[in-house]
Amino acid sequence: MDRQKPIYYALIFLAAIGYGLIGYVIHRHETVYLISTYAILFLIYVWIIKQDQPKVSFWIAAAFLFRIIFLFSLPSLSDDFYRFIWDGRLWSAGYHPFAELPSVYLQQNISGIDQTLFAQLNSPEYFTIYPPVSQFIFWVSVKVFPQSVLGSVIVMRLILLLAEAGTLILSHKLLKRFSLPTKNILIYALNPLVIIELVGNLHFEGLTIFFLLLAVYLVIINKWIGSAMSIAIAVGTKLLPLIFIPSLVRALGIKRSIQYGAVFTVFTLLIFFPLFDQSVFQSMMSSVSLYFNKFEFNASLYYLIREYGFWQYGYNTIQTTGWRLGLIAGILILIFSLRKGIKWNSTIESFSGRILFTDWMWVLCIYFLFVTILHPWYITTLLALSIFTSYRFPMVWTGLIFLTYVGYTATGFVENLWLTAFEYIVVSGYFVFEIISRKEIHLSHEA
Repeated sequence: MDRQKPIYYALIFLAAIGYGLIGYVIHRHETVYLISTYAILFLIYVWIIKQDQPKVSFWIAAAFLFRIIFLFSLPSLSDDFYRFIWDGRLWSAGYHPFAELPSVYLQQNISGIDQTLFAQLNSPEYFTIYPPVSQFIFWVSVKVFPQSVLGSVIVMRLILLLAEAGTLILSHKLLKRFSLPTKNILIYALNPLVIIELVGNLHFEGLTIFFLLLAVYLVIINKWIGSAMSIAIAVGTKLLPLIFIPSLVRALGIKRSIQYGAVFTVFTLLIFFPLFDQSVFQSMMSSVSLYFNKFEFNASLYYLIREYGFWQYGYNTIQTTGWRLGLIAGILILIFSLRKGIKWNSTIESFSGRILFTDWMWVLCIYFLFVTILHPWYITTLLALSIFTSYRFPMVWTGLIFLTYVGYTATGFVENLWLTAFEYIVVSGYFVFEIISRKEIHLSHEA
């Protein structure tokens, strides 16, 4: 370690410059600079985690340094944060963000809700999509800095930094509990996509990941009530964790799941209580449906079906294809999650958190296969789950999915489908390679 310290410090310095450039200098449409910088960061990341015995504490400290670099920057690759602040300012003024479209509030002379902020919204013609826990954080950030966009961003980023710290602490505990190499934590901690998208670009998958890990850890130490509350908070942050519930039910068994489910349901209802209004519910469901009926980005199976639709019918069939793919994904997730049956007398002692993480990883893969929109930051949850398995294709994916930023220009976005195809071909190829390698190792052990 001592002889290599100069190399490590040089890599940390180089990576810090790279993160600084992405956080403060490089714009989203500056493709050559952005992709080149990310490629360098990813190569540094791969070199570090490929070391035989990396000093975990040293590199975790470096990982937090990289995250802190973004603290005083406005997100450079995503403009979602403007909607966060818009919603927070509405709550602060006593208005319900789900009740009306942004243009309606613009006409009501609300403090901080003005044309300047409205012009920054990326979907002003749609209702907000963010669940109550995220909305609460938006409100807190605005309460602390009522008139400062950067101030509100810093508050949200500090919350995400705390969540990331919690994720790394829990990951370390769980890896030791599962007798897995503690260096696996670096796969998540040092990953450039995680650092840039969660802390840099202010995406709340960082909070969701923390509460998912906390839920599993609390079950393992026989605190299942706290675990059920943690899952509820994860759902209240992002709706996606709902797809993990069937696997958890099977892992816990029917008897314990009834109790667990009751706590989860009550706490979830409490979290969503501010939204208990028919018009608000309809608005939220309208936003959710957009993911299956209108939006399309970096999809896999859907793009193939879309091309067939153009060839067969002469138009985009997303209105019928999107929700059907979502339905198929839901059915497949249920079948996969409950495939081994449910035991009535399962106990906490028989609960296998490591197997559950593997199941959740496959559940996410099923979901990603059928969605019509797959943003880069969605993959961070998959990566977090993968560190408790022997699969590394999510790590490869985090390197390639960043190529989706190539489509941005100074005036808009045009997706490069050749790069999308390249992304999925390489990731699928590596996935197949891992499956074949595992079978060969299994056969060699049998021989």
